[in-house]
Parts: sequence; C-alpha cells; structure tokens
Amino acid sequence: MTDRALSPRAQRLRDAGHKLTNARLAVLDALETGGGHMTSTEILNRVNARDASIGRASVFRALDLFTRLSIIRPTYIDSSMTPAYVMLPDGHHHHIICTNCNRVIEFEDCGLNRLAAELERRLNVQLTGHLLEFYGLCDRCAS
Repeated sequence: MTDRALSPRAQRLRDAGHKLTNARLAVLDALETGGGHMTSTEILNRVNARDASIGRASVFRALDLFTRLSIIRPTYIDSSMTPAYVMLPDGHHHHIICTNCNRVIEFEDCGLNRLAAELERRLNVQLTGHLLEFYGLCDRCAS
C-alpha cells in the first residue's frame, strides 16, 4: 500500500510510529466502511470476511490501540455492557441516543473547542479527543 492510498487514519497510525500490519489495516477498513457504530462482533465478522487468518486477539489489540490514539471511542448504547465503537473524525464525535428506541442522532458542532483549550491550559494536559453523548427522547418517541 502506497502512502497515497492510505486513509487519513492509517496515515495517523503510521505518523504515531505504529506499523501498518494487515490486521490493523483490516480493522481500520472494517471501521471506516462499517457505517457508524459497530460492536466488536460486527468488526470481527467484517475482518474475518476480509481475511480469515486474522485472530480475535489481533482485532482487540488493534481496537485498543485505535482507542488510545483517539481514532475510535467505545460508547455504550442501550445500557449495554458491550461497547459500540465509533470513529472520531478530527478527534471527536457527538450524538444523541433515544432512551426509548435507541435511535442514534449524529451532530457536528459540539461547541467544546473553547472548553477543551481551557482544560488543556488549566490542567496542563494535551487532549486528543472527546466523545459527547446526550440521552433523551427522539422526535418520533416524544410524540
């Protein structure tokens, strides 16, 4: 795979000093083409369809690495103990989850840039991303 063919997330992985292994690229591809919130089972199935030789441990190691690099974040929908993984474009992700039907409504601007800058300054940290979740009733369930 040439540098030109790398997705921005794969390039980010390489820039952070990590090898672009077949397993990591397969997991990344599953996430990027998966269309949103995916459970580890869904990711495992997609990776297995691409390359059956990639083991579960490799998939979970890749998910852990991607979480540490703020490429993805686990989120818990429907009070599930099993997380759904979401991509973090530009290091952040925002959604509203309906507590009745579990509909997930994505939104772009969370307005937290100023707060993030203030937290970095005040607490002397370097933030790499965030996940903002609101819970409530969607328009269909509220009516």
